Amino acid sequence: MERSAPVMSLLICFFVLHSAGEVAGVLTGGSNVSRPLPVQSLCAQLIQPSGYPCSEHAVQTKDGYLLALQRVSSPTVNLGSQPGPPVLLLHGLFMAGDAWFLDNTEQSLGFILADHGFDVWVGNVRGTRWSHGHVTLSEKNKEFWDWSWQELALYDLAEMIHYIYTMTNTKTFVVGHSQGTIMALAAFTQPEIVEMVEAAALLCPISYLEHVSAQFVLRMVNMHLDQMILAMGIHQLNFRSNVGVYLLNSVCEGHFDCNDLLSSITGENCCFNNSRIDYYLGYEPHPSSSKNLHHLFQMIRAGTFAKYDYGIWRNLKHYGQVNPPRFDLNSIPKSLPIWMGYGGSDALADLTDFNHTLTSCHPNQNCFILRTMVTLTSF
Repeated sequence: MERSAPVMSLLICFFVLHSAGEVAGVLTGGSNVSRPLPVQSLCAQLIQPSGYPCSEHAVQTKDGYLLALQRVSSPTVNLGSQPGPPVLLLHGLFMAGDAWFLDNTEQSLGFILADHGFDVWVGNVRGTRWSHGHVTLSEKNKEFWDWSWQELALYDLAEMIHYIYTMTNTKTFVVGHSQGTIMALAAFTQPEIVEMVEAAALLCPISYLEHVSAQFVLRMVNMHLDQMILAMGIHQLNFRSNVGVYLLNSVCEGHFDCNDLLSSITGENCCFNNSRIDYYLGYEPHPSSSKNLHHLFQMIRAGTFAKYDYGIWRNLKHYGQVNPPRFDLNSIPKSLPIWMGYGGSDALADLTDFNHTLTSCHPNQNCFILRTMVTLTSF
């Protein structure tokens, strides 16, 4: 594992320097949420125009979703040369693989890693615009949206890692941001998944959410907005739609400035480039499922890192027990190197919850912590 340390340290350093500009545009400037959507593939739309070789790959999950993976390399790599170590980039909530390429080639982690010789793979979970739907279900079917981060971890991430391992015959480095970290931590508790992972770098890591301090999020939790939208039959959560805009406005009204949702959700960000907002909103936000939001809010209310809570009777049906099973971070192999980077003022990845994650891991877990007082945005 000695070779893992400099490699993953490089990942963290670059991400800490540049992540604020890449990911901060998810929910800023609510008046622009109806911008035209990109229609080309991610390779054609965003990566190849910058001169980087990029290929599209499709992965089918065990439950029938068709996910998009992009493979990116440096334009200076010689044809026929052996690719570097594979690294998988996992995006956050309401985001997709484009988040790693939204700034210039010197400020976007996807380009930076390719330039440093990595075999870059870009993940896009189910429901995002770059992925390819389902083998039988339409996005108009409520069943299409019957999933949470639990399925993203145990199905989507599992298949991505397996596909990369099959293509490269090499263990994969995993870099996750926010939702990507909760997926990774849950997946790493599964022996058949973690055996294909070399090491991980987790930015704005979340597994426990009990101490979230973001007032906008807490207002949605206290309003039981997650339960309301499910009761209304809203299964796709798309903040570009009329319904999504109305939901945001209903939460903001009289309490928050909807034109600056990012600060209301994550706290003030010292380094966000406001001049890039319109460009970011050309790509973000991506859809997610209402069930996914409900699962995250369950975690805030219960203070647990557990599977989706269906209620007593359905839990008995799904899990064979009254309460949903918890993900045991102590079961992550202690030999797996994990780097975690967090901002000291992050209103979503709270320091108390972050420390809870650390103490829940194996006492001899090979963890390395990078803390910065620059606010990295979680979502």
